Amino acid sequence: MHRTARTLRIPMILVVALGAMPAAVHAQAAAGGSGGPAAVQALLRDLGMVEQKLTGLVEAMPDAAYAWRPGEGVRSTGEVVMHIAADNFFLPTPAGVAAPEATGIKPGDYATVQAYETRSATKAEALAAMRQSFAHLRAAMEQTDDALLARELSVFGSRMSGLDLWVLTTTHLHEHLGQLIAYARANGVVPPWSR
Repeated sequence: MHRTARTLRIPMILVVALGAMPAAVHAQAAAGGSGGPAAVQALLRDLGMVEQKLTGLVEAMPDAAYAWRPGEGVRSTGEVVMHIAADNFFLPTPAGVAAPEATGIKPGDYATVQAYETRSATKAEALAAMRQSFAHLRAAMEQTDDALLARELSVFGSRMSGLDLWVLTTTHLHEHLGQLIAYARANGVVPPWSR
């Protein structure tokens, strides 16, 4: 029953989707079938969709909108893009996957993440960093096995499983997708998938 309490932190839609998977899929994942655990494969599919939307949205925004912010003390469009990149590099570190050395991001040291995300970057540079960060995150998630999904990790001072970490990582991306959709609309940009 202790594990049930931990499971409640996972968004209910994921719990329902995972529970509805055929037993054969669960058996294939447990046996190390192609692609790894089924839960990770579902999250990777979601990661691909959110990456495509974020990339398309940032590409569609004009340079003037890249510097726009909704208010004082709130991240600009470009700062949100760099924040996404920084966290995509950082969040795999509790799972034992180091950020690329060139980022300067260190495990357990969020100040290094903030230093990375506040770098001055053009729209093209930030978009390239975000793309690289998605490739890094995808590679980290693809290494996941059942042992990592169950392992207890320390993330931002909290204890969570490897599965919790990857769910947190993907929901974080959706949070910022919503933020950038609002930024785009405020600047007269229609999200490419809504046209």
